[in-house]
Amino acid sequence: MEIKEQNKLIQFQNIVKDFDGQLVLKGISLDIYENEFVTLLGPSGCGKTTLLRILAGFLKQSEGNVIFDKEEISELPPYKRELNTVFQKYALFPHMNVYENIAFGLKIKKMSKDVIEQKVMKMLKLIGLEGFERRNVTLLSGGQQQRIAIARALVNEPKVLLLDEPLAALDLKLRKEMQYELKRIQQEVGITFIYVTHDQEEALTMSDKIVVMKDGEIQQVGSPIDIYNEPENRYVANFIGESNIISGIMKEDYQVCFDDMDFACVDFGFKKNEMVDVVIRPEDLDIVKEDEGKMNGVVKSVLFKGVHYEIMVETVPGTTVSVKMNVTREHDVASSDAKERISANNFYVDLADVKDLNDAEIIARADAQAWDPDNGDYLSISKIEYELKEEVGTYPVTFSTSSGTSVTTSIMVVEQKYVENKKKNEAISAFNFFKTADEIKESVAIDTDLKTWANAQGWKLSDESDVEIEDVEYDFDPDTIKEGVYQVTFSTKGRVFKIHTTDFVEEGSEVGLNFHPEDIHVMSKMGY
Repeated sequence: MEIKEQNKLIQFQNIVKDFDGQLVLKGISLDIYENEFVTLLGPSGCGKTTLLRILAGFLKQSEGNVIFDKEEISELPPYKRELNTVFQKYALFPHMNVYENIAFGLKIKKMSKDVIEQKVMKMLKLIGLEGFERRNVTLLSGGQQQRIAIARALVNEPKVLLLDEPLAALDLKLRKEMQYELKRIQQEVGITFIYVTHDQEEALTMSDKIVVMKDGEIQQVGSPIDIYNEPENRYVANFIGESNIISGIMKEDYQVCFDDMDFACVDFGFKKNEMVDVVIRPEDLDIVKEDEGKMNGVVKSVLFKGVHYEIMVETVPGTTVSVKMNVTREHDVASSDAKERISANNFYVDLADVKDLNDAEIIARADAQAWDPDNGDYLSISKIEYELKEEVGTYPVTFSTSSGTSVTTSIMVVEQKYVENKKKNEAISAFNFFKTADEIKESVAIDTDLKTWANAQGWKLSDESDVEIEDVEYDFDPDTIKEGVYQVTFSTKGRVFKIHTTDFVEEGSEVGLNFHPEDIHVMSKMGY
């Protein structure tokens, strides 16, 4: 539908809103046209409801203008604005029946009884509740109450209807039914609807135009088809529908590289060798024989979703590093009167990190602790003595309580090796470490503790941002572990593509993945 300039109904011009110094809206500019169904879409806290409340007159913007039908309305009180609001909690009057609820606004305007009756009956027919006029609203279903709230707003013939997550309180089946019902009502009454939701399916189903918001800013404005097929950045691609997003390099117009392979695409206008994000939707990937695919991988999981299978295929393995866990005998030290005990472990540290070590870090890395053996209460470690050099070697460190109970262990400074995975643009490292059998047995979250003890960490090679370590593998039973040396392996998540298909594939199968140039969408990294 072509929208002409003279159909412009609402203009938000550089709307800024702050609450106690916190910016909630950061310069929103947006045009809304007559008869559009516009959805403000985004997560909680993105500013969508704040923008709606500013338009309704319930809030005043800190900066900017709100133009309604060519007039600035920022100083106009809510009751003088030609719009009505339907809230998530429908706010029906429980002491009034259906007819009286819908007629309320008309009675305030002192319309004649026969005009009121005509308008109310027309609304009841529009929302499919003819014959319900004498019903008690508190005895109606959520969907029926929601329709009455909409009718009560529409009967006043506003130019704009504002809807603030009106379907959130309904169950899934009724919510889906009401999505189509709302769109039908909007088309029939022919006015502008502005709808707020965090539900992408609602936005795609009902909208003429979607406004995707994040942290008080607009990320993209467009039709549902444009937003889904041509997301402008990683945030929009992730928020609208399911996506496979990969970092890549735009070699030149119509050619993009990711996972060390070049692919033809339909995108152009990027700089040569510009870093980009690439999105391929799950339904645009086809599983084929291994020797027929543009990429190869292993099927990691198969999940039946009703209409299709959701299949996860790993094309690039995760990055992996293995370390040695030295399980030693108990080494805690008792005070001369046996009223205190203290323990600590040897630990490794990277040469590059020596300069950043402080007392708190050393206590944590050595897992140093003191306690009263009679009641188990922890005691403070009041003194740490050590001399560290920025050189490879082994250095003693002594931990003491205020009473003088002490234990000495070693800090082993090494040039830590790390594993690079250039295909995934990441690296991972971890240290060998020392633990007692009891410390391992007492762990309540062994995977997390192993990562902490080994100081395991992953990062992006391009910008050194953190990469999560997904898997921890070991071949011991924490409950029965004995002294000895054990291998622990840490891994990041591999490159996994999600595929939606009606064809079943066995888990563990080696397969190929196929897609067409038009299935690849290249996005700029800017704005995310």
